[in-house]
Amino acid sequence: MPGSEPRHLTDIDALKALAHPLRQQMLNRLQRRGPATSADLAGELGADRGATSYHLRQLERYGFIEEDRDRSAGRRRYWKAVLQDIRLPRGTEDSDVAAAAEAIGRQWLERSERDLVGYLADRASYGDFATAAMHSFGATTLTAEELAQFGEEYMALLKRWDRDPQTTPGDSRHITVVFHAFPTPS
Repeated sequence: MPGSEPRHLTDIDALKALAHPLRQQMLNRLQRRGPATSADLAGELGADRGATSYHLRQLERYGFIEEDRDRSAGRRRYWKAVLQDIRLPRGTEDSDVAAAAEAIGRQWLERSERDLVGYLADRASYGDFATAAMHSFGATTLTAEELAQFGEEYMALLKRWDRDPQTTPGDSRHITVVFHAFPTPS
């Protein structure tokens, strides 16, 4: 992903494909832990294997995942997440696009909240990672243009540290990074 251009999702079919809750779970699993087969995902997520295969094909169709050809053999196909900076549409007039983007954003927010609550409930078990973890709440005053620039600079920083789960050092963990920058309600 480093150096790649953001993928602005505006296609309603791609948005609907990504908004499906099981597809979100499957994509999240592939992003966090690397390649898996449809059988692996079905077992891990408690889903029907046929449905899992169908949903994987839909994620592939819209460019969210791809076959891991290095691992696949014969009928046993491994799938991996495509590393990309996915951006949801903002301020769209199309109500279907807005609804699909809202559904995806809501799922992302709920997942990040579950991750944070789970971490905080058992923080001591994370050892050095708990010491290295950071929680910050801050505020500033910006123009709309500066806010947009701030967001792009944040994404550039995140991209700099992003890598495929297959290439990480043995002592690394998946890290959830949540960022919100919005006008403070009066």
